[in-house]
Amino acid sequence: MNFSATLRIALLALRINKLRSALTMLGIIIGVAAVIVMIAVGNGAQARVEDQIKSLGSNIIMVLSGSMTSGGARGGSGSQPTITEDDAYALNREIDEIQAAAPSLRGSGQVVAGNANWSTVFYGTSPEYLQVRDWAVIEGRGFEQAEINGAGKVALIGQTVALNLFGETNPVDQVVRVNKVPLTIIGVLDRKGQNMMGQDQDDIILMPISTARKRVLGSSRYAAGRNVGSIMVKTRDGANMAEAEARMRELLRQRHRLQNGQDDDFYVRNLSEILQAQEASSKVMSLLLAAVASVSLLVGGIGIMNIMLVSVTERTREIGLRMAVGARARDILTQFLVEAVTLSLIGGAIGILLGVGGATAIAEFAGWRTELSGSSIVLAAGFAGAIGIFFGYYPARKASRLLPIEALRYE
Repeated sequence: MNFSATLRIALLALRINKLRSALTMLGIIIGVAAVIVMIAVGNGAQARVEDQIKSLGSNIIMVLSGSMTSGGARGGSGSQPTITEDDAYALNREIDEIQAAAPSLRGSGQVVAGNANWSTVFYGTSPEYLQVRDWAVIEGRGFEQAEINGAGKVALIGQTVALNLFGETNPVDQVVRVNKVPLTIIGVLDRKGQNMMGQDQDDIILMPISTARKRVLGSSRYAAGRNVGSIMVKTRDGANMAEAEARMRELLRQRHRLQNGQDDDFYVRNLSEILQAQEASSKVMSLLLAAVASVSLLVGGIGIMNIMLVSVTERTREIGLRMAVGARARDILTQFLVEAVTLSLIGGAIGILLGVGGATAIAEFAGWRTELSGSSIVLAAGFAGAIGIFFGYYPARKASRLLPIEALRYE
C-alpha cells in the first residue's frame, strides 16, 4: 500500500464515525485554541511593559527630595527640598557611569491659549531632560542654553495639550499663558502614551527650569534658591546600574555633609529595575498560562489514544483480513498512525482558527492587549501533530502486532 491509499483508508474510517471523531478532536481543539490565546495575552502584557520602559527611557534612576519631621510627624518623600540644580550638575560631571542628569521642578495649573484652556502639569527642567527620557521633538526645536540662563519665556508641549488647546492647528510659535505668564511654544514633543500608573505622559508642558522658578512658580517653596523637586538620571549603555546608584548616593551624601550614621536626606529610585521586574513577572505568567493551557493538549492526546484503542478492538477482524490478503505489519501501523495524526491535525487547524478569533475577541471586547505571533501558532500546530504521533503510536503498534489467524477468529 502506498501512502495515498493509506491516507484515503484512514479518512474513510474517520468519516464513518463522524461524531466520535469530532468528540475525539475536541480536546485538541480546546488545547490548541487555549495555548494560542494564552500566549497572545501573555505577549500583550509583556509588550505593554516594554512600551512603558521605552516611554520612560532606558537606564533611568530618580533622585527625590527627602522628608521633614514636624511635631513628631514625618512627611512623605519630597516634603522637604533637599536636592539642588548643583547636585544634578555634579552628578553629571563627576560620575562616569552617568550620561545625563536633568533637574526638574513640577507645578500644575490652568493653561490658556486664545479662547481655549486646559488644566495640565508643567515641568521646569534643563535640555538634558529630553535626552534622559529619550523624548524627541517632532515639530520645532528644543531649549537652547541661552534660554535656560536667561529664563526665556518659551515652552515645549505634549500631544495631549496641543490637541486640547490648538486642535489641528500647528502650535509652534503660538503663545500660551501658564499661571498668567505668556510663553511662546517652540516645539511639540513626540507621543509617549500612558506610563505604568496609567497617567497620560503627553499631558505636559516643559519650560526652562529658570523660567519655572523665577516667573511661573511664584510663592512656591522652590521659587527661591536652587532647590529642585527631583533629578532624573540616565546611565550610559552597559553601565552597572547598582554601581552607578551607589556612587550617586555617596556623592550626594558628601555634598549634603551627612555624617556616618545619619540617614540620607534624599531618596534614590531605580525605575528601570522596577519595570524590568514587572516584565520578568509577565514572562513567568505567560509561561504559566501556556503550561496550564497545554494540559488540555495532553488530555486531548489521551482521548485520541483511548479512541484509537477502541477502534483497534472494533476492527480486529478487518485487520486480520487485510493481513491475510498481503498487508504487512508496517502498512497496518501506518494506517492507524495516519488516523491518529489526521485527528490531531484537523483538530489543531480548527483550534488555530478558534484561538486567533478568541485572541481578537479579547482585544476587541475586553480591552486587553493581545499579540499573536506566528511562532506560537506554528508551535501549537506542531505540538498537536506530535500529540497525534505520540499517543497514536501505541494503538497503531498494537494493531500491527496482531496475528492474522487470531484476528480473524476474534468475535
